[in-house]
Amino acid sequence: MTTYHILLIEDDPGIAGSLQTALIRDGYRVHWKDRGTEGVEYACEHNPHLIILDVRLPDGSGFDFCRQMRQSGVHQPVIILTVHSDEVDKVLGLEMGADDYMTKPFSLRELLSRVRAQIRRSYGELAVVDSDMLYAGDLVIDRRRGNVMRGGKIINVTPTELRLLTYLAQHPNQVLSRGQILDAVWGSETSPDTEQVVTVNIRRLREKIELNPSDPDLVLTVPGIGYKLVS
Repeated sequence: MTTYHILLIEDDPGIAGSLQTALIRDGYRVHWKDRGTEGVEYACEHNPHLIILDVRLPDGSGFDFCRQMRQSGVHQPVIILTVHSDEVDKVLGLEMGADDYMTKPFSLRELLSRVRAQIRRSYGELAVVDSDMLYAGDLVIDRRRGNVMRGGKIINVTPTELRLLTYLAQHPNQVLSRGQILDAVWGSETSPDTEQVVTVNIRRLREKIELNPSDPDLVLTVPGIGYKLVS
């Protein structure tokens, strides 16, 4: 059985200690860093399965550190911890590459549930492991290797973006509501707040797969309904 490795980037020793204890009790291997720069360096060198990242760190913003990790090729799931519940902060975290977020103070039980869900979707029974190929325009989605390619060149996507693109490609030319996408990719109940997760991740995906993200020809918006992938 795989022992999943979690990187915790949190400067508060009390919060970090409680999280470490709970995560280790849940069967994870946990490494703690109290500075963002050290966390980014560790993530790039050791490739943990999942990263829990606080927004307020002594040496900078967790949003910036999340962006740095994505730019450095760290594609593992990232859960942001923030003291703000404002939608702007949540959207900013998603824009920087986070897969999920929780607002302090949070329920430890809920956080553990979010961690299990991200692990399960990225590496477990909901992970992309089918051996078939999917095609979207000039893109090739290799579901066995978890790769997206154009012209033989790999396009770096996060596990969440890969699941999103795969789901769209499995339903070519079909209009899918945000609620349908949420349920299939995130397993979330629909609400105005959670639907924003879809909007942000569609935008991020377009920036990686569209030749002209401002005028997409693969993933189209259907006003008032949702999105569709043009095959």
